Amino acid sequence: YAWYAENAGKKTQSVGRKRANDWGLFDMHGNVAEWCNDVFDPAYYGNSPSDNPAGPAEGEQYVLRGGAWSSSAERCRSAARVGQDPGFQDACFARDAIGFRCVRNAPAESTASRSTADAAADGPVALRLVALATGAVPAKSRTGLFYSDVCLAHDTGPDHQEQPARLTAIMARLEMDGLAARFKRLEPKAVEDRWLTAVHSPEYIGRVERLCAEDAEYVDSHDTPVAPRSYEAAVAAVGGVLSAIDAVVKGEVENAFCAVRPPGHHAMRDRAMGFCLLNNVAIAARYAQQEHHLSRVLIVDWDVHHGNGTQAVFDDDPTVFYFSVHQSPFYPGTGAAEDRGRGRAAGTKLNVPLPAGSGDDEYRLAFQKLEAAARQFKPELVFISAGFDAHTDDPLGGMKVTSQGYGELTRSVRAIAWQHCHGRLVSVLEGGYNREALAESVAAHLQVLSE
Repeated sequence: YAWYAENAGKKTQSVGRKRANDWGLFDMHGNVAEWCNDVFDPAYYGNSPSDNPAGPAEGEQYVLRGGAWSSSAERCRSAARVGQDPGFQDACFARDAIGFRCVRNAPAESTASRSTADAAADGPVALRLVALATGAVPAKSRTGLFYSDVCLAHDTGPDHQEQPARLTAIMARLEMDGLAARFKRLEPKAVEDRWLTAVHSPEYIGRVERLCAEDAEYVDSHDTPVAPRSYEAAVAAVGGVLSAIDAVVKGEVENAFCAVRPPGHHAMRDRAMGFCLLNNVAIAARYAQQEHHLSRVLIVDWDVHHGNGTQAVFDDDPTVFYFSVHQSPFYPGTGAAEDRGRGRAAGTKLNVPLPAGSGDDEYRLAFQKLEAAARQFKPELVFISAGFDAHTDDPLGGMKVTSQGYGELTRSVRAIAWQHCHGRLVSVLEGGYNREALAESVAAHLQVLSE
């Protein structure tokens, strides 16, 4: 968000603030033309000031209001518009020097200070601007939230760390903090087999479904117990994440958090491990690429364990950048700093192993590496494998990250998403086994996402 320097005190406005200026307008972000075309009223051309560009008398020309970084102050202060030939039909194809709406110096009486009654006399446009500035019109939810009771049906037994109570603790905390009402609630979408088999083998999918139906005790590994409805819960988790992608890509929300279980980042193509059955984020990345035609996807994995399953899926794929900061040495024994991807994907995997006892400061330094890598990769969508088991109170991890530290990490990733892909970000729950710390950390995470 910025204003032309000669117009507004030589300041830029932080992207994260997103506050209306004194005109009640939210200035554009990015290096593109206005999202919407406009047509000037026919009467305008007959009475327009002489220093404004000419236009066809019938007023049918599509226009772009605003200016460019290279525009003069005089041009920015006029009703300058792009494409003055009558055949110009789409300002969105204008040269990319055009980037943001420039406004004149703020009026002496701020729009935000005017009453709705005062504005009504000026017509519907003025009324709408006052409504935006004063909050009279509710803004759409910035953040989507997926949660489903179906995910509670994955019954791991009373002694297992990965419990249904993890999700109920999160939802109770969001209600207690008054956060739950901020979010647009998302429903799971039906998951076609082709999305599951984009990551997992058909034989593996069939085996997991069969073992759950047969009430087997576990799949592949004793640390991954299952119950009769575990496969249903795992597919519902995937469906929630896919729904979140749809909502973010379509612009219904800016970002989304998926409170799902079982977690996914250890699940391999043909093997369950580490509490994980289906690799939620890996499936999501393939879905985003194939269904929404996004070329470059960034996965940020801050779970205390390296996401071996996720990296294995994309280890030779240069279109998915995988970043992991994790405790080492630790389960599952992968994620060395030297492991940067294979073949043509070399350099698109970035592992930052940290010793036990590392906390907010060490993670902050690790994320500086991520920020530099993201600038080179330029993702079109960002995922977070959001494990909160690096928390200082977690019973499984040995790290010292605080709940506030998770808020800082969220702010860093959100900034990356804004810098490169219009804020498009989908966060998916992985680990976190102290329920109070998990709930507090998720609340901090969502607080930042919804700012």
